[in-house]
Amino acid sequence: MYFFLLNLSVLDLGTISAIVPKSMANSLWDTRVISYAGCATQLFLFLFFISAEYSLLTIMSYDRYVAICKPLHYGTLLGSRACVHMAAAAWATGFLTALLHTANTFSLPLCKGNAVDQFFCEIPQILKLFCSHPYLRELGLLVVGACLAFSCFVFIVVSYVQIFRAVLRIPSEQGRHKAFSTCLPHLAVVSLYVSTGIFTYLKPPSISSPSLDLVVSVLYSMVPPAVNPLIYSMRNQEIKDALCKLMTDIFLKQ
Repeated sequence: MYFFLLNLSVLDLGTISAIVPKSMANSLWDTRVISYAGCATQLFLFLFFISAEYSLLTIMSYDRYVAICKPLHYGTLLGSRACVHMAAAAWATGFLTALLHTANTFSLPLCKGNAVDQFFCEIPQILKLFCSHPYLRELGLLVVGACLAFSCFVFIVVSYVQIFRAVLRIPSEQGRHKAFSTCLPHLAVVSLYVSTGIFTYLKPPSISSPSLDLVVSVLYSMVPPAVNPLIYSMRNQEIKDALCKLMTDIFLKQ
């Protein structure tokens, strides 16, 4: 569990770092300029971290399923080597996804200016700058990516259905409450992640507006990485005790 949480923390940090520092710098210097290479790099890093994170969340749902539904087989199904292989697969999936979309997006010719109407370089906004014919090639990749994301979401839902069935058989009410309080926030974050991401990349142009695009982009790009530490870390009693001790030491020194 802690091995996957370590990977998730690194991916959350990478997702935020890919877009927030540049946005803050632009705000401080009152500018919206980003270089062509910088835009391509930002898009690649963002897609890399966010795709790998979603793959890791899918793996973590399987980890929870095995831990709750097949605890006696956990050491066999999810040994240290298997965990390393699954985490490596998540990172590799993110890298290949980012490489494919970035290379395809920036191979298209610009013909509608160079102003991206968003606070970071995002595929739907970049596609608005390209000609109509090559546009369909990237749109096809987005549809395939959305279908794969939806398949992962179905896998997560099925895993949690099995988990909830096992939890409901727990005789202790306290045990059931603890399991539900841990699973439901994670499922809510995944739902927000998938729904806003699919809406961003597959919504029809007729309902697009700058304010709506901004809100939806923030929801899927910044909210899950910010909420994940609260969901996973604050559920751990040792971390809460260490945080309380740290805060107490700070107040005593003051």
